[in-house]
Amino acid sequence: MTRPPLPTVRKAALAVVAGALLTGGLVAPAGGAPAEENIAMENIIPAPESVQPAPGTTYELTEQTSIEAAGDAAEVGEYLAGVLRPATGFPIPVNDGSGGISLALDGSPELGPEGYRLQVADDGIGLHASSPEGLFNGVQTLRQLLPAAIESPTEQPGPWTVPGGEVVDKPRFEHRATMLDVARHFFSVDQVKLYIDQVARYKINRLHLHLTDDQGWRIQINSWPRLTEYGGSTEVGGGPGGYYTQEDYAEIVEYAASRYITVVPEIDMPGHTNAALASYAELNCDGVAPPLYTGIEVGFSSFCVDKDITYRFVEDVIRELAAITPGPYLHIGGDEAHSTTDEDYKQFFEKVIPLPAKYGKTALGWHEYGKGAPGGDAVLQYWGTTDTDPLLDEAVARGNKILASPANLSYLDHKYDENTELGLHWAGYIEVADAYGWDPGSYLKGVPEESILGVEAPLWSETLENSDHIEFMAFPRLPAIAELGWSPKSAQDWESFRQRLATHGPRMTASGIDYYRSPQVPWQD
Repeated sequence: MTRPPLPTVRKAALAVVAGALLTGGLVAPAGGAPAEENIAMENIIPAPESVQPAPGTTYELTEQTSIEAAGDAAEVGEYLAGVLRPATGFPIPVNDGSGGISLALDGSPELGPEGYRLQVADDGIGLHASSPEGLFNGVQTLRQLLPAAIESPTEQPGPWTVPGGEVVDKPRFEHRATMLDVARHFFSVDQVKLYIDQVARYKINRLHLHLTDDQGWRIQINSWPRLTEYGGSTEVGGGPGGYYTQEDYAEIVEYAASRYITVVPEIDMPGHTNAALASYAELNCDGVAPPLYTGIEVGFSSFCVDKDITYRFVEDVIRELAAITPGPYLHIGGDEAHSTTDEDYKQFFEKVIPLPAKYGKTALGWHEYGKGAPGGDAVLQYWGTTDTDPLLDEAVARGNKILASPANLSYLDHKYDENTELGLHWAGYIEVADAYGWDPGSYLKGVPEESILGVEAPLWSETLENSDHIEFMAFPRLPAIAELGWSPKSAQDWESFRQRLATHGPRMTASGIDYYRSPQVPWQD
């Protein structure tokens, strides 16, 4: 499949960003309108908690610029240098002495583990946080203050100026995720790493990997080797498929961690299991393995709930996956089990839900698994298309947290409009304004904000075959969802967002992201 043509961009004048600076010397909320030379301060995505531009103040990177980052800050300092060196051509050494850019772990406790304070003056830049993760988030803001060409992998002409002022920031929700479906179409380790780098720029901190489905089993399980040898041998459309060895998976997890992203692996069950059923006949009630599947229909497969071997299999998989997953969550699926009766479904999950905890993990699943009444520490991921569901009411009463992923608003695999060649549209079309136009904290009736763990933007891959396809469907909707998860509700405004997003077009182009030029956004050339 070739990349779809990019639609013609509707020409529109770049309007003044919504909002105005507060008077009396107070910090201006993101979306304010500073002096023209400080406009970059107002184009940050996700919108920071507060921004105070300093008109007339500018810092310039030069060949003499260095980064001061000692101790636990040094790794983030090296990351920042790696961002700055290719486009500038400057050496930008990292040291524990003085430097034009200083990264310090001396942040205020009220910023929390992910917050930061960024100060830009004529004579230097100071980035302060209480943890390396906070520094890393501040680096993502700093790179957005530089000219768009900073994202280029090759040397570009300067100058490399940063507008003066102060940004103080911390996230609204602790869990800000995207999901990549590597089961319908398989994506290599390098392709997953590329997506990790791209989403980290917008302060995404969780990567949900959908590792198994009807079309393919993508993670090596040593105790059941045929899962990948046979179950991983194809994909949608009949391609060669593929899988991750446990070493491959560890490489992805380690790389994600270097970008302060936690991997959440998913083994879908009891439905979406044809790849496993085809690999091992004994997992089927009739003892007959079905053929491998390369279509995109759902709901036809199910583990045999009454067989002991089913639970031995599930426990082996969870045990091995937990051992190579340092993050706190194991996603155990639970969606679209149409071939499993409600009685069997409840019986299955009553036995399976305790298994992640047995191996030191917290259970996370699609909201239907709430029928199995998971304990209060478990998380339900809501993917429905309405703003209410009785399973959520019951979950909140038990103390479960809810991860918000409404399919009609957050699914990155859905078409933008009827002319989009990639994607599906069973939950409707999702333009950028739709992806941005809801509030995770108040969208679900009966679910108070304190019960919302965060937000996730899933990217299913039935129609996606390569990184260009991933980028075209994820961007620019992923930045929209990222802002909903990070920014304070008071800073979220569609008119402000679309104007800020317009300035990110050149940034995405410079970095090679093949984004969709939505006609809702007055893109800058």
